[in-house]
Amino acid sequence: IEGSLRQARPDMCQLDLNEAYQFLNETSLLLQQNGFGVLAPPWWTEKRSAIKANISVSAPKTESSGIISLDSILVYNWQIALGDETITPEELERLASLKVPLVKMRGQWVLLRPEDIKSAVEFLKKHNESQEISFRDIMKLSLSDTPDIEGIRVEKIESPQWLNLLIADLKAGSMKQLKQPKDMTGKLRPYQLSGLSWLAFMRQWGFGACLADDMGLGKTIEMIALLLHEKKQRKGKSVPNLLICPTSVVGNWQREIARFAPSLKAMLHHGGERASGEEFAKSVMDNDLVITSYGLARRDVEDITAVDWKNVILDEAQNIKNPSSKIAQVVRSLKSECRFTLTGTPVENRLMELWSIIEFLNPGYLGSQSKFNQRYVVPIEHYNDERSTKELRSLVAPFVMRRLKTDPKIINDLPEKMEMKVYCNLTREQVTLYEATVKDVIEQIEEKSGIERRGMILSGLMKLKQLCNHPALFLHDKSEIDGRSGKVQRLVEMLEEVISEGDKSLVFTQFAEMGEALQEYLSSKFRSDVLYLHGGVPQKKRDRMVSLFQEDSTGTVYRE
Repeated sequence: IEGSLRQARPDMCQLDLNEAYQFLNETSLLLQQNGFGVLAPPWWTEKRSAIKANISVSAPKTESSGIISLDSILVYNWQIALGDETITPEELERLASLKVPLVKMRGQWVLLRPEDIKSAVEFLKKHNESQEISFRDIMKLSLSDTPDIEGIRVEKIESPQWLNLLIADLKAGSMKQLKQPKDMTGKLRPYQLSGLSWLAFMRQWGFGACLADDMGLGKTIEMIALLLHEKKQRKGKSVPNLLICPTSVVGNWQREIARFAPSLKAMLHHGGERASGEEFAKSVMDNDLVITSYGLARRDVEDITAVDWKNVILDEAQNIKNPSSKIAQVVRSLKSECRFTLTGTPVENRLMELWSIIEFLNPGYLGSQSKFNQRYVVPIEHYNDERSTKELRSLVAPFVMRRLKTDPKIINDLPEKMEMKVYCNLTREQVTLYEATVKDVIEQIEEKSGIERRGMILSGLMKLKQLCNHPALFLHDKSEIDGRSGKVQRLVEMLEEVISEGDKSLVFTQFAEMGEALQEYLSSKFRSDVLYLHGGVPQKKRDRMVSLFQEDSTGTVYRE
């Protein structure tokens, strides 16, 4: 610049390649910091690699069965481009040998960063012009906002028409609407039919899918409808499907199937007399659904991993949110054509929980645990990186259906009130006390008659009701609450989902003593204030409590 000032009317200066690079990379920043305006060319200001790949995907390499899965192999051809121009491998090697940062390629200046050249050269060494790629990887490239393959940015993907339509349907969530299965009793609401159609579409392509509807919208009935739909497709033939859920809802699943889908054959793998070994393997083949708990799946891992399941379904899938846990490792090792998860909270605290669920559904889709942590967890959780957040959302959204009660399309379909009976299993301590109490009551009433006998029966029933709530209520000893009651365990599970959604809850109990115990226990469990409204609360205090509950965004109130 100093040399150009010797001219009478200086309006430009000539720079060699190294000077131009130094000006763009260093001097321009100093000028801007000192108040000078600097206009840099677009190829510099974008700060994106000038080297990119264009990919052309052809039909599957093998298509003997006519069915495409995520593991199917596709054939693709690639081309390396520099700026807007396609270049040959020989031209790229020649550019690499120049070792200059700025290159004029066919009339266009481009920035060649050393790391970009290195990635491109390594890519060339590993790939020929025609390569094989899994359907899983091409899906990931097509759905990503910033696709890349081994460090090379993918600019354009040319795909067959069927793949373009599939990607468009996944992004839009527009699937062909199915009718309710004829064998299903009751009536699916419009949004539930949409959920069934989505599940069936994902199943058709072999994609693992997470149904993450708000609690109470009917995830269970939508999954039952899918099993009926699939059985109809097989013309009534039974194949083994596996459902794993918390112990507290094992019985609920069995009853819901009997109520809504009596034509489905369901087998309960639970209890001390459950089948094992060859007996288990033989019995599952005669059923449409095998229902078991997370605890038994971990304990009976040899039996359940020996079966080739049609579908594996995880209810309350937050149970595998820790990818290093034993149960997460067990379910990932299961053999199945397709996998589904049901949960109201796909992410509770950390993004790695999402990785664990997606890794179960579509193994390898989000890469290894360490790569996911490096590419998404650190940028998003530590630096709130919007670009990484957008990219992760674009990759995951097609495989997760999330609907809330407040959605306009949902709220008009909801009934005014929904009631659901939840059956809870007794703990071993409760069973022991229950049997002893029944025996004691029977012995006492045999010696009584008339009104005294009826009074003892009512008193015995009250004791059993207290015992079903919690042993501490039955014993009146103010002992430990945690881990001793199936009913309290299920209550905590439901409240975890309610609180994570930012909703409020109102829980009723018949016993003041139980209300006091729950208030103390749940306040400690959720680290928040829990209001306890009962008959002994003065009117002014009662009004303040009600007002606080109404005005607060979330809250839990216990009332006698």
